[in-house]
Amino acid sequence: MALSPSQETVVRAENLVPVEDWHEVGRGGFGWVYKARHKDWGFDVAVKIFKQNTSHMFKEARFMDLASHEFVLRVYGIFEGPSGQRGLVTEYMKRGSVETLQKQMSGTPPWPLAFRLAHQIALAINFLHLKNIVHLDLKPNNILLDDMLNAKLADFGLSKVSMSAVVKERSFQDGPQGTFAYMPPEAFKILYKPVRAFDTYSYGILLWAIFTGKEPYQGAMYSLVELRIPEGDRPPCEDLLNLQVEGITDVVGLMKNCWDMNPDKRPHFKDCLKITERLFLRHSSGIQQTVNEVLTILDSPNHQGAAKINDVVDQASVIEVKLASLNISDKTMTRKEKAKFVDHHRPALIQRVSHVLAIAEELGDMVHKETYSKIRAKETNEDRLRVLYCATLTSGGEKVSAAFYDALKKHEPYLMEDLESQPGHSK
Repeated sequence: MALSPSQETVVRAENLVPVEDWHEVGRGGFGWVYKARHKDWGFDVAVKIFKQNTSHMFKEARFMDLASHEFVLRVYGIFEGPSGQRGLVTEYMKRGSVETLQKQMSGTPPWPLAFRLAHQIALAINFLHLKNIVHLDLKPNNILLDDMLNAKLADFGLSKVSMSAVVKERSFQDGPQGTFAYMPPEAFKILYKPVRAFDTYSYGILLWAIFTGKEPYQGAMYSLVELRIPEGDRPPCEDLLNLQVEGITDVVGLMKNCWDMNPDKRPHFKDCLKITERLFLRHSSGIQQTVNEVLTILDSPNHQGAAKINDVVDQASVIEVKLASLNISDKTMTRKEKAKFVDHHRPALIQRVSHVLAIAEELGDMVHKETYSKIRAKETNEDRLRVLYCATLTSGGEKVSAAFYDALKKHEPYLMEDLESQPGHSK
């Protein structure tokens, strides 16, 4: 689907974009991404400069143009520099990507926002598939965010036209293209056909990443993932199923259907949409407040700065901003009051705390090495926190419980805000 020379000329002649005031905001194997100001339009754009093989640029531009949609990144045209550099000019998403947001929020986005992202991404992919386009590279850093944190599907560098059996088989020389943690088992074969079911599988893994705030198979070598995914291994869902979140069971069910071993059993996106729309509508009443709270955090003067594409933000500073922005203050609480809170809310904390290992590490020497090993050995966060309560908090007295309280405020600010706002809570 690469453009012919005549098509290439048309694109250059009609859509050349004059830009100035460049600032690099990201880079990758393809080249670099810059924020720049359009000279005539008076607003910022993103310019994706390619290192080489600019036929990929024209191909990507064409796919993005065909996929013009509310939740797909808008392409404006082509940039040509004085030294022969060429790039793709698109909307500039100053809020970065879902990956950026997860780093800034130290985990999963607030639930209403997570459910909205899931639905918007499904809407975008469904539209692509109706246009016979498969994306082939769904992952958190390819889901950009606009000023109000709406999803914008980006990076069509691997996209293809899907005509099922008409698509030619491809062979891999240096390993498959795409991000291996999000690729279906059939894509690890030497020959594979990039059809719609590829995106459906990737969407299931992407949902897991959004709702857990984690990277699937983090730290695992490619050779191990290549071996185990075709054997049926998938990211664990036990912790998600233990969350007290309305609709989370349906989300996990959708994930598992999407990442089914058999491509023919994976749902079409029109069926995914029925589920994601219903789940988002359950949470839609809280979306505006949630978005405002997140933007307040990101725009705080104490924050590291506005989100940029592929930014890596220092998590400690994000945590400080999060606590300040949500008005969660423990300055007036005594050690005894903190310990009382931890004891009183034990059932809720066991069910809802998701960053148990990080909290255990925060407690340091207060957690015995054997206890820490037992915590790590448990498969669910609920079981991990039970071990922490029984082995450390129960016998550690007010000092340890107060330190646990402080660690909760750092790693679970939204949960703590919810518990402290409940009727009957007192410091």
